Amino acid sequence: MYGFTHVQQTWNNCGPANVTMALSFYGWRQPQTFAQQWLKPDTEDKNVTPAEMVNFVNTQTQVKAITRIGGDMEMLKDFIAANIPVIVETSYQFEGYDWIGHYQTVVGYDDTARVFYVYDSYLGPGENGAGIPEPYDRFDRVWQNFNRAFIAIYEPNREALVAQILGHLADVTSAAEHALLVAQQEARANPTDAFAWFNMGSSLVELGRYEEAAAAFDRATVAGLPFRITWYQFGSFKAYYEVGRYQDVLALVNTNLTNGAQYVEETHYWQGRVFAAQGRTNEAAASFRRALSHNPRFEAARAALNTVS
Repeated sequence: MYGFTHVQQTWNNCGPANVTMALSFYGWRQPQTFAQQWLKPDTEDKNVTPAEMVNFVNTQTQVKAITRIGGDMEMLKDFIAANIPVIVETSYQFEGYDWIGHYQTVVGYDDTARVFYVYDSYLGPGENGAGIPEPYDRFDRVWQNFNRAFIAIYEPNREALVAQILGHLADVTSAAEHALLVAQQEARANPTDAFAWFNMGSSLVELGRYEEAAAAFDRATVAGLPFRITWYQFGSFKAYYEVGRYQDVLALVNTNLTNGAQYVEETHYWQGRVFAAQGRTNEAAASFRRALSHNPRFEAARAALNTVS
C-alpha cells in the first residue's frame, strides 16, 4: 500500500501517532496532537485502547473503523490487498526497555520473503519508506501478546467488503469465541505460555464467563506476565471484580499505582468500582474523579461517578 505519511511519535503517543498514520492514507492532514488531545489529554497516560481509537475515527473523521480480537495473518493480508489500512496491537522491546505494549500500522506483505511491512511510530518507516520488514513468525508471536487485536480503517461505502473479509469475526461474540479457541489451543500446546492463559481470560471476559476468566488469569499470573500488561489490558480487573475478588482487584490497582500506570484512567476506575461495591462511597467518587482528570471522555467513569454522587 502506498500513500501513508509516517508519523514519529512523541512521548507516550504510540496510539495517536498510529491512528494519524493510518488516516493519512485517506488524506488526513491533522497532526498527531489532534488525536492525542482527544484520546489522551494527559500526556503521561500510558495507554489508548483499540476501542478508544475506533471511537475517535468514527466520531472525528469521515471514514470508519472497527476493532476485533482473534485476528490472523491471512485476514491482515486480505485487508492490505483491498487497500484497507490495519493497525495491530502488539509488543516490542526497545533498546533500554523490557516488554512494552505498542501499535504498528501494517502497509504491506511479501509471501515470498514471509514478511509484513509496517510503519512504526518509534522505529520509523523503513528503507525508502517501504515499511520495516517483520518476519511472519515474529510478527505473530508478539501480536499474540494482545490476543491478536487489530483495527481496520475503511471508507463507509466499503463496509460490506470489510464484513466479508472479517467473516465470522464480524460478530463480536463470534470473534471472542474464536480468540478463546485459539488461546485454548496455544495453552494446551504450551501450558507455561502466560499470554495464552491471559488471552483465554480476556476472551472469557468478553463472553461474560467470569469464573472461568478469573481462573485463566490466575494461571497466567503463575506462568509469569510482564508487569506492564495491566497498563494496557483490564480484563483481569473485571473478572476478579465480577466474582467478588475485590482484594485481587485492589492488588492490581496498587501495582499499577506504583509502577508507572498511575496516570492510566482505568487504574482509578477499577479502584472506584471496588470502593463503591464495598460501600466506601466518598472514596469511590474520588477515584472516579481521578480517572476523569486523566481522561474526561472516559464515559464509564462518568457513569459510575453519577451512581455514587
